[in-house]
Amino acid sequence: MPGARDSKSAELFMVFNVAIVGSGPAGFYAAEALLCSGIPVRVDMFDRLPVPFGLVRYGVAPDHQKLKAVTAVFERIADNPHFSFVGNLDIGREVQVSQLQAAYHGVVLATGAIGDRSLDIAGEDLPGSVSATELVGWYNGHPDFRDKSFDFSHPTAVVIGNGNVALDVCRILSKSVDELRRSDICEHALDELAASNITDVVLIGRRGPVQAKFTAKELRELGELDEVQPVVDPAELQLDPASIDEIQRSAAAARNLEILRGFAHRLETATKRRRIHFRFLLAPYSIEGTRTVEQVNFERLRLSGQTGNQGGTPSGQYVSIPTNLVVRSVGYRGISIPGVPFDERSATIVQQKGRVIDRDGNAVRGLYVAGWIKRGPNGIVGTNRACAIETIELVLADLIATSFESSDLRRELFLATLRGRSLKLIDFQGWRRIDALERADGAAKAKPREKLTRVSAMLKASERALIRSGSDI
Repeated sequence: MPGARDSKSAELFMVFNVAIVGSGPAGFYAAEALLCSGIPVRVDMFDRLPVPFGLVRYGVAPDHQKLKAVTAVFERIADNPHFSFVGNLDIGREVQVSQLQAAYHGVVLATGAIGDRSLDIAGEDLPGSVSATELVGWYNGHPDFRDKSFDFSHPTAVVIGNGNVALDVCRILSKSVDELRRSDICEHALDELAASNITDVVLIGRRGPVQAKFTAKELRELGELDEVQPVVDPAELQLDPASIDEIQRSAAAARNLEILRGFAHRLETATKRRRIHFRFLLAPYSIEGTRTVEQVNFERLRLSGQTGNQGGTPSGQYVSIPTNLVVRSVGYRGISIPGVPFDERSATIVQQKGRVIDRDGNAVRGLYVAGWIKRGPNGIVGTNRACAIETIELVLADLIATSFESSDLRRELFLATLRGRSLKLIDFQGWRRIDALERADGAAKAKPREKLTRVSAMLKASERALIRSGSDI
């Protein structure tokens, strides 16, 4: 039947329109997979902020510039003529996901995990008890956290958590100003840290050194800082039989233990102005203070359980640490999006291999998810690539297998509606104007860049590139 064959051929050569919500690593890797698929696809990427790159811009530590080099890959993806960026648009508030579903063949949600997990202890809400999300966002120039204030007047800061973000926080609080000046840390943060009275940062883990989630590279870096002495009590590195078994099974854990043992045998030197203390098997049970944090109370734990699945058992012994600053670095949480199935327990969108699933267990047609909002906040930047590819393989299979009508008109009507709403939307050229200004301002200070930290300043920097009627986005 020639007519049916012609109809199927027309579907295969149709340009499919896909929206991606979120411009972090997962979003860009999803765009790459779509644009390199060999199937004609047009990608529109949306972000709440005027600037792209999400976690790489606002989560990667300012003194880890090599990790930020991945944005060069994202820039090349954005150069594809079938890619468009629409920044400064809050999907879920200014535009509903259902509106995207009506305008596109597929919608990929890659919004990350921008919330934080709580300790769920008394006193956690006292001023001076802050999340790593807030502190990291503040020194990285995230507009949501630009005007936060932190008390660096006490000689001791406490960081609760045993992952790389906790190490980042310890490092930034401890580094000399001269070391920080060479990074792209924001000027307002550099000024505050330069006046800091912190001399001791205490890093707390609920489990033992073998169970810590550090990577060896980041852990070793703490022993290479100009003015910082890492401090470890050898007694805290004594291992129970199950931990010895874990060391034999995990090269990563063995490397971490070797580094910590090296720290434990270092002689203290008078040239080191600050110290980072590693403490293990302590569970926070309350934060005390009248108006602000004054001390944190911990219960000592003992490891128990099988190899690879050990937990802390209360000992009935307690430790208190005086401080005005407690940084909670116990994990990020995804944030729900109106109209999208969400699992509060895992803080992720309900899905199967990337397809969003409704309450009845059925796939929601044309709606997908990638990155941390899909699998939870784990892995490194590159982990998002495999995650995005898994999702996009399903997107492409659904596009090919399902009978669609062209969405070109619906897409154009949707974008025209946005242009008519007096929204200040930013395209990728607008971002490049912002980028050029930040790099120029940074070069004047011998820094990689000096970030704009307010949305109004970003909009002004890109004002000649605002998306206007007739713009090709």
